Amino acid sequence: GHKISFISTPRNIHRLPKTPPHLASSFTFVKIPLPKIQGLPENAESTMDVGPEDQGLLKKAYDGMEDDVARFLRNSCADAVIYDFSAFWVSSIAMDLGIPRFFFCIFPSWFMDFCGTTEDLIDELKDRKRPEDLMSPPKWVTFGTKVAYKYYEAKLIVGVGEKDASGFSDAYRGGIGISQSDAVLIRHCHEFETEWFNLLGNLYQKEVIPLGYLPPHFQETENPSSDNWVSIKEWLDTKTKGSVLYIALGSEATPNQDQLTELAHGLELSQLPFLWAFRKPAISTVKLPDGFEKRTEGRGMVWKGWVPQLNILRH
Repeated sequence: GHKISFISTPRNIHRLPKTPPHLASSFTFVKIPLPKIQGLPENAESTMDVGPEDQGLLKKAYDGMEDDVARFLRNSCADAVIYDFSAFWVSSIAMDLGIPRFFFCIFPSWFMDFCGTTEDLIDELKDRKRPEDLMSPPKWVTFGTKVAYKYYEAKLIVGVGEKDASGFSDAYRGGIGISQSDAVLIRHCHEFETEWFNLLGNLYQKEVIPLGYLPPHFQETENPSSDNWVSIKEWLDTKTKGSVLYIALGSEATPNQDQLTELAHGLELSQLPFLWAFRKPAISTVKLPDGFEKRTEGRGMVWKGWVPQLNILRH
């Protein structure tokens, strides 16, 4: 019975799956053009269109949608608004209009717990600017745990507290968005990380609502006779059960050339069978090391198109 207005840019809305007919009348798709920003590639509207180095520019362009979003919300008579860390400015617009606000957290609760309170986020993790500061659980984690970052991971995570080309850090965006919300929605279930989840509510001093996870339906997602699946299945059938490494970084994680080379080098040295879903973004210039596919031929498969992931995981 809810009426949903989904706000995004035209290209991102075009990418969405087709709405099932029985739900179509419940959805309105609100297309707001992404402002042009110098240095941002043409037609880049999401993080899957850019490398890590341009994500700050993408957020800067996204921030330029604020006035259009505010105009829509003023005329919408909305009962509630849901937003994530990127659109942190939505919370202040909604506050001025008296619209209830829900922050949608796309990260797991332990990750957010490591970042601390909303004040810690707004202060851009000022007391934890070195990788070493993240290599053990923070002082507010009072239950026993071995969860902590390794050095190479921590080097990346400290970037959460650093300003990017948009003029804001991701930590600041999250801190403002959470602090001005009425409640936090998080992709979580109680059964998975109960202590970390409970800690989050204590840190934020507000209700944190678990949405549960969104597992796919276990049905054949790829035609059993399609060329994609037939070729992959035939190859998997030749391998010992449970022996194949599956590497799929998804559309969001874009490794640089050094990271890609190291990953390939590790696979080559491992001597293990592997299936690598290697579909890089069109704008990416990274490439596999010279001769890698030849040297691992037979033992490994590099698949450069779309892969039927559920079928592979079920094999």
